[in-house]
Amino acid sequence: MDHGSSSLMSLMIVVIVAFLIPIVLHHFKIRALPVVVAEIIAGLALGHSGFNLITEDSWLELLSLFGFIYLMFLSGLEIDFQAFTKKSGGKNNAPKPLTVSLLLFAGILALSYVLSLGLVQMHLAEDPYLMTIIIATISLGVVVPVLKEKKLLDTELGQTLLLVTVISDFVTMILLAVYTSIQSHSLSRMLLLLLFFVVVAVIYLLIKRFAVPNMIRLFNQGTTVQLGMRAAFALMLLFVVMSEGLGVENILGAFLAGAIVSLLGPSKTFVHQLDSFGYGFLIPIFFVMIGVRMELWSLLSDWKTLLFIPVLLGFIFLSKMLPVLLLSRWYARSQVLGSGLLLSSTLSLVIAAASIALELGLIDDSIYGSLILVAVISCVVFPVLFNKVFPKLERKPTTIGIVGANHTTLPIVNDLKQHGYDVRLYTASRPREEEDKPLLTGDTLQLVASLDTQVLDEEGLFESDIVVLGTAEDATNISLAHEALSRGRERIVVRAEDPAKYERLHHEGFTVFSTLHASRTLLRALIEQPSMVKLFTHDNDSTGEIVLGNGSYDHVLLRDLPMLQNVLILRIYRSDSYLIPHGNTNLLMGDKLLVSGRPEHIVQLRAELE
Repeated sequence: MDHGSSSLMSLMIVVIVAFLIPIVLHHFKIRALPVVVAEIIAGLALGHSGFNLITEDSWLELLSLFGFIYLMFLSGLEIDFQAFTKKSGGKNNAPKPLTVSLLLFAGILALSYVLSLGLVQMHLAEDPYLMTIIIATISLGVVVPVLKEKKLLDTELGQTLLLVTVISDFVTMILLAVYTSIQSHSLSRMLLLLLFFVVVAVIYLLIKRFAVPNMIRLFNQGTTVQLGMRAAFALMLLFVVMSEGLGVENILGAFLAGAIVSLLGPSKTFVHQLDSFGYGFLIPIFFVMIGVRMELWSLLSDWKTLLFIPVLLGFIFLSKMLPVLLLSRWYARSQVLGSGLLLSSTLSLVIAAASIALELGLIDDSIYGSLILVAVISCVVFPVLFNKVFPKLERKPTTIGIVGANHTTLPIVNDLKQHGYDVRLYTASRPREEEDKPLLTGDTLQLVASLDTQVLDEEGLFESDIVVLGTAEDATNISLAHEALSRGRERIVVRAEDPAKYERLHHEGFTVFSTLHASRTLLRALIEQPSMVKLFTHDNDSTGEIVLGNGSYDHVLLRDLPMLQNVLILRIYRSDSYLIPHGNTNLLMGDKLLVSGRPEHIVQLRAELE
């Protein structure tokens, strides 16, 4: 009984510390320090290197192991496989993100091996292959939030950096599994690893062939039964147990389970639920226990370790910076340097590789601790340097390409321009000047030879952030909509007057409108909710939607937003539900704010939050 109380006491301390860390970071506005790094530092203070308040036991060992497995599951879940299939909507002279990212990773991997041989020659490491994997890895969990905060994900450079990171995360995980199998010096274990990949592929194909609709419904439904969560955990543990049964590292099973869930296209709400469970409970225990187990003072007393840490950090940076110089063909020097710094961030996979190597006896405790310290330092120092070096991008207005000049599209052009949008109206016939003279100024009106896909492509329609297809011909709109979707455009608005086509486009995921449906909806609203219609059509004030994309306002209370004296927050849409806003509402990345106010004030708030 006393032993159980002691175990729960240690667990309680770890959980309370994990609860307090983000509160402290937010209170003191320490945004440069990742939460997971703060958790490792807290573990150092609580463990063998500090006050020695934590007693390692079966409870903490099990939860820490499960946290590690779940972290690898979320790493696989973070991979956006759609990024590999998106066609670039950029200009012809812009680099192709997928092609460039493959070249960059090939250079990173080759250079990592050369630098690993250098570590062996310096007698700082013994196995060049293990060090190659460690040097080549990039932290997806660090790179993605930084790119989001800098609003780079929608740019060619941001897509390239994201793809390099995804490829690195996936390939180095596979290489780590192959490496550990080779180290066993057993042909049967290699064959079992191959068998494991075959079984995983078969399971994925079976799910995709027979269970995709049901699985997607499971992953996207939000009832109290939470079948989606149960299905995800069942799949993860199935792969973990299967991998252990075949002599493969369990983290590979968890990683591939997460990748399969990602391939099934779960909703953002479901992914958020999985993240919340992991980063709210299991994963903090894992990171705190890393710090608890480290013997920091013995590491710092060893001259070899003190030399190994800065050398390895320098090699990690060189392995990314030299290949990234390829980007100097298209981007400024400061952008290239910043890219090399950001890609030098590493964390989870280094910890995974170090843990496995320690378990197999390939490295000793001092090297293990050194690798953890390098991972911690890299994901603190390099993102901070990236923010210092990378130039602040001038915010460009959202571009809207509208096809078809008629009574439906013409009236909204000037309204959109007043709201700060860059509007292009594509038409094959000039509108009557006496009625639409304001449209003939500047380059708003784009006269084209025809509304053919090739012609509109040459005129830049598919480079628009939002594509609106509003001609009177449903067939033309539908054809252009599918072409825009194939070009990677995510926001496509399609006009369809035929009810059957309207429903079909709606089920395909497009935003659809028709004049008949709009008139019916407006008339019903005028009858049932005239005050609401008045709010949306008031001459002085207008409404707008703002998507929270600035990481600085993630988990910030609504009352702390700037410029609230000039706008009114009407509603907050979060995934498939909405919130009634109040001062204590905690904002999250991706929230859609429905706001009302003067157009210029909405534009200012949008520039700050998006």
